[in-house]
Amino acid sequence: MKNISTDGLRTFVMVVEVGGFAKAGDLLGLSQPAVSLQIKRLEDMIGYKLFKKQGQRQVLNQYGELLLPMAKQMMQHNDAILQQFTSENIAGKVRLGIPSEFAARILPSIIGDFVAFYPEVSLEVKSRLSKHLLSASRQDQFDLVLALNERLNSDKFPIFMQDELVWVGDLSLAKNAVVTLVTAPEGCIYRRRAIDALKNAGIKYRIVYSNADLTGLIAALKEGLGITVLAKSTVPSDLNFQIQTKHLPSLGSIGISLIKSGGESEHAVDKLAEFIALRLG
Repeated sequence: MKNISTDGLRTFVMVVEVGGFAKAGDLLGLSQPAVSLQIKRLEDMIGYKLFKKQGQRQVLNQYGELLLPMAKQMMQHNDAILQQFTSENIAGKVRLGIPSEFAARILPSIIGDFVAFYPEVSLEVKSRLSKHLLSASRQDQFDLVLALNERLNSDKFPIFMQDELVWVGDLSLAKNAVVTLVTAPEGCIYRRRAIDALKNAGIKYRIVYSNADLTGLIAALKEGLGITVLAKSTVPSDLNFQIQTKHLPSLGSIGISLIKSGGESEHAVDKLAEFIALRLG
């Protein structure tokens, strides 16, 4: 009987979750060729290719889609065994504040792993605009906050990584006389950055749809109502994006802050912060 490599499965899941071979390698401490070799060995083991080329990106094919939930389940069993015999006894409640686009992008990959390792920790997650998450009046509502931060040299909210802002959706819409935008409500950093960039470039625009939730924005994008702006690391794998095009200006970069406020479950907060930092790179 053959034994499938858990290392290969973990690499496969990581490539899918972070959206690329190079970034997965960075998180796993492997070179991109080493990641590619692990995927090839996994494909050779099961007898099928797992990815297909879509533009400049590698995306899952039908066999990859079939394997992904089974690979995640095997990783959960693997991690549960290790947790049972080796993990620290950490308990408590962690209140996490996070923008909706990051919640959609990283939480599905974090929650299962985190809960498997620390089943005694209860997570309470709320999505808000970064502006609200960083406001002084709301900081006592959360033990840990992940938020966009335009102040790259902020001492109060230090930046742990930067990300590029990108245009997302059917970018051919930018060829129209008036660029149509779908955005979050007033106060959103993405919205302001898009408007400022278009104004500075002398490009006319119109906001046709506004929704604070990423799911609503994605639905509008897929209906072709307009385009939007997101941090590159949060773009869903089935949407097109560009840093700039012939018709759309560059948007620059954005800082990302991960702020801990301690509390009764400080050790649990530290562990969740580690998980989030690892997945975001």
